[in-house]
Amino acid sequence: MSDTERDRVVLVGKESVGKSALAAGLTGATPADEKIGGSTVSSEVYSTGGVELVDTPGITLEADTETTREALSQLEASDEVVLVVPATDVDGDLADLLPLVQGRTGAVVVTYWDKVTDDPDAWNGITELEDDLGVPVVPVDARTLTRATADGGLGRDSAGPSVVDSAETTDARAVLDAIRYGGRLPGGAGTRVGWNVEPAATIFERQYAGPVASALVLLAPAVVAVWFANTIAGELDPVVGAALEPAVARAGTLPGPLAAALGGDYGLLSMGPFLFVWALPTMLIFALFMGAYKASGLVTRVTTALHPFMRRVGLTGQDLVRVVMGFGCNVPAVTSTRSCSDCTRCTTISAISFGAACSYQFPATLAVLAAVGMPWLVVPYLAILVLTTLLYVRLVAPSEARTTSLAVDRRTYLEWPRPRAIWREARTSLASFVTTALPVFAVICVVAALLEYVGALDRLGAGLEPAMAAFALPTEAALPVVLASVRKDGIALLTADAAGVATLSPVQVLVAVYLAGVLFPCLVTAITVAREVSTRFVAKMLARQAAAAIGFALAIAWIGRLLL
Repeated sequence: MSDTERDRVVLVGKESVGKSALAAGLTGATPADEKIGGSTVSSEVYSTGGVELVDTPGITLEADTETTREALSQLEASDEVVLVVPATDVDGDLADLLPLVQGRTGAVVVTYWDKVTDDPDAWNGITELEDDLGVPVVPVDARTLTRATADGGLGRDSAGPSVVDSAETTDARAVLDAIRYGGRLPGGAGTRVGWNVEPAATIFERQYAGPVASALVLLAPAVVAVWFANTIAGELDPVVGAALEPAVARAGTLPGPLAAALGGDYGLLSMGPFLFVWALPTMLIFALFMGAYKASGLVTRVTTALHPFMRRVGLTGQDLVRVVMGFGCNVPAVTSTRSCSDCTRCTTISAISFGAACSYQFPATLAVLAAVGMPWLVVPYLAILVLTTLLYVRLVAPSEARTTSLAVDRRTYLEWPRPRAIWREARTSLASFVTTALPVFAVICVVAALLEYVGALDRLGAGLEPAMAAFALPTEAALPVVLASVRKDGIALLTADAAGVATLSPVQVLVAVYLAGVLFPCLVTAITVAREVSTRFVAKMLARQAAAAIGFALAIAWIGRLLL
């Protein structure tokens, strides 16, 4: 490879082998988002020295996924590759992937080297493998890789001696040097390194305890968010509201529309405490938990344990990862479904759209429940949300989806998550909150306030009164249900008439927040689905989701009235 021209090199490997960490370590760049098994959904380009590194999604040979097709298309367009394989399963990955890169120029990088360094034969095995393949083989721990120097080389001559002269050369410079002196990759390996390190089994691998432990892990963020709501946010809300009363009073002296937009029941100052007391902390709670789950490898263990149960409704355990991601934000969760099998992708998107209560919907629901003095309703709310989502998915999933196998060929390692990885997740969510949630919620508040000012809400309520009556709800519930279809935190508008909502029965409150949350996905989610799949699929999804939501909400309303 030339030292003066910028060469394009494709990183190829299966899921969760550390390609993104390797690219970031070599260049000093930060990936666009936290990478977990199967979540790298499009190719990203990193530059260092005279090399462009193309980080591709993980190849899943056992499934027909959009991400695998993306990785193979990048491979077809390049003659220079770096084959990335984990030290814990070198032989298996080489046997599967060498035929795909046969004849191309490149090198092999062995990641997770720290997992096998206690084996005295490890270095000998790498040296023998390098001799057998005829290309450089570099063992590294990609997670702790330090950035290479600007020239990216070790000053070798053109002959390019072995890059495994000693452990001291296993750093970013050695990897770039291997790329520079890469050889012609064969179609198979005659030498086997002879080791296969299996991560220790845990409670998640037990037949009965594993699914139970996995379900508890997935419930943990919600439990902490509810604890926060009941012990802290509920106490802070009236304090913050009282602090804003002088500003609300001053806003009332402004011209009519401006006074309504700032200090009316739906005004920015009146609704502002919801964002900073309820939404922001809850969003951070979910972001920190998900960051820790991803960085520790726990997500894959959990979803693998739950796979036998999820398959019965038409999802794989890996698909469940994407649904769980939706509790942070539906948009990246929908995008990540590119790594789902073709026969389950649309079902997974439907599950995210219907039942993944994002970090704006969930705190809005908690705020409403606290405002009416019924925080305990969160337990039946979550139970009903999970149950109806599973029923909905079972109804819309194609029959072949219930026979899909889990495309995971090895167990992931569990390790303590690094604070930097956790913070990256929280930082991304916080940035999205500031740049997206705040502006959109402000628009919702202003629109609602102006509609109230001109009397449109009264006319809207009159028009929707028959529909609300079918759910045994007052007309005041119509606006939050409608606006929640634009943005999920519109549910919080139910708190604008706290006195009126407080007169509702527990069943009515439950029906109101449930219907507002699941009737339609938010507008941004719908647009994302249209871009990822098609507008035709979105139209079909919206119609069947609305029908299911109305049916479930009617059942909750009338069964609740019969029982209570």
